[in-house]
Amino acid sequence: MDRIASALGDTARWRIVELLAERPRSVGELAELTGLRQPQTTKHLQTLARAGLVTVFPLGQRRVYAVETAPLTALVHRLRELVETTEAHEDERDVIARYRTAIEAESAVADRDRWADGRTFLFERVLAAPRDVVWRHWVDPDLLASWWASPPMTVTNCALEPRVGGRAVLEYRDADGRYRSEGTVHAAKEPEHLVFDLSVRDEAGAVSFTGHYDLALTAAPGGTRLRLGLRITETTVEAVPYIAGIDAGWGQVLDNLADAVGASQRTTKALTKALTKDKERQS
Repeated sequence: MDRIASALGDTARWRIVELLAERPRSVGELAELTGLRQPQTTKHLQTLARAGLVTVFPLGQRRVYAVETAPLTALVHRLRELVETTEAHEDERDVIARYRTAIEAESAVADRDRWADGRTFLFERVLAAPRDVVWRHWVDPDLLASWWASPPMTVTNCALEPRVGGRAVLEYRDADGRYRSEGTVHAAKEPEHLVFDLSVRDEAGAVSFTGHYDLALTAAPGGTRLRLGLRITETTVEAVPYIAGIDAGWGQVLDNLADAVGASQRTTKALTKALTKDKERQS
């Protein structure tokens, strides 16, 4: 497929294929129709032949070329797959578009430090898992790392120690760099309430902004209602990309959390069922 795409990536070769799609033609005819010299035309045809796109028919002193449709059909199928994949992930493109719009809007008002201080956000979800399962996904570092970053970011270190004065840490990376936030847990009541702050640090270690988080978990039909409040302080002008991404970013990571607790529930149920069958066999 790479060879086919490379061969068709040249304008002259593409034109040659267009001409051959109409009917087989000789080198001389193709050179005349494309305005190329015959040696150039021959080289282009050789490239197309190596890619399997054309076949040559020696007819005495003449060499006539014709298109092979199978490689073009394979290319059409591959392009159709790419279109379908793109359409299936259109929502991710929309997230990027909204993020760009949010950065532009925030940049217009971020004319001084403290520009976003006092701004609040509220996120709510109903998760299909008991409170203790959801709680563990917040306070167990391994479980926390499984959901606390939106793609393509990867968590490299995280902690929310469920005690007053406990550490709050989030470190993650992507292809463009590494990022760190750190703070303190101010309240923790298992399995229903967690209050903590996180200060986003720049490369020099200075605070870009601080977020104060208030997490409440309450029982709900079918699972747990999650309510996460966020209040911004200590905002710097350089925090624009972070502030602009809060709404979409937390939306994505809470979707990750919903998937994670759901997977945990399915795994737990499957394990319980397996253990039950083992006990029945042993008895």
